[in-house]
Amino acid sequence: MSELTPDLLHELVAEARLAPSVHNIQPTRWRLLGDGRLALVDDTTVRAPVADPAGHDVLVSHGAALEGMSLALNRRGLAITAMTTIEQPLSPQFAALCSFAIRQGVAPDPLAGHVTHRMSWRGRFEASPDDAAPLVQLAVARDDLICIGDRRTIADIAGWADQAEFSFVRGDDYRAELLEWMRLAPSHPHYLLDGLNRDALAMSAVEATAARYVLGSLFKPLDRLGLAASLLSDGAKTVSAAAIVLFCRPVGEDPLTTGRHFYRGWLEIDRAGFAACPISALADHPDFNDRLRKLGRIGADLRLVNVFRVGRPSKPLKPRHFRLPVDRLIV
Repeated sequence: MSELTPDLLHELVAEARLAPSVHNIQPTRWRLLGDGRLALVDDTTVRAPVADPAGHDVLVSHGAALEGMSLALNRRGLAITAMTTIEQPLSPQFAALCSFAIRQGVAPDPLAGHVTHRMSWRGRFEASPDDAAPLVQLAVARDDLICIGDRRTIADIAGWADQAEFSFVRGDDYRAELLEWMRLAPSHPHYLLDGLNRDALAMSAVEATAARYVLGSLFKPLDRLGLAASLLSDGAKTVSAAAIVLFCRPVGEDPLTTGRHFYRGWLEIDRAGFAACPISALADHPDFNDRLRKLGRIGADLRLVNVFRVGRPSKPLKPRHFRLPVDRLIV
């Protein structure tokens, strides 16, 4: 078993925090236990209760963070071992979801080098004649990813995505929670720390200002006029994708395991040369989830967990990750 020093733990958490989380809320914390094991800790005060009422997405986010830690260890020739998944309350705010020891000696993970490059791209994509081979590579790399590249089908899915998202956005509580996690001006105190900021959303200053009003005080009058849906549409961005990718996992799988595979799937997308943006509303909406299951011929033993649009960004990608400082993540 390898010993974790404070300096090494700081380095590991700095890399593990680059994993994706729902709305970038970052619910994962870490604690070094007295026996030298490392615990993944849930900050129970960090939630998105309207978008994620059952807390499933938070658990998937924790799983992604766990995989992030595994990849950070791998880059240093280390690996997770002897993991236990017994939940243990630590305080009214914190609960350990799992703990593990660290061992030495592990083969390099080919995905570890993509951690710092992976990010959400919420802008448009650029068509490329070289997309076909990487999409085949992606489908071969993981059996839990289904790639849909037919242009007409992508156009249909773009329409479904707008309908699904708008069905949720129409809820007052949903909009309020979304706005709470959006950082639409650089002056926001958490602009560089968490949530969805203007840069991450690929919005100009004008678009960000408009979004604040369209999702806020002007939503209902605009909706009555039939204008809100078109103003919030991402259809053009989705249509520009090289493919729609369905992420499926076994029914009943532990959400932590699902989250680990979700992160690895996204890193495989990056490895194939694509950027990606989740379209979670398609998986969350029962009707459109069912349509995509039929389209992707997804068996009854699998659940559609999430959906991505993937492609080559319309402008050079400069990866930036807006994350909480490491000192706040070690508790």
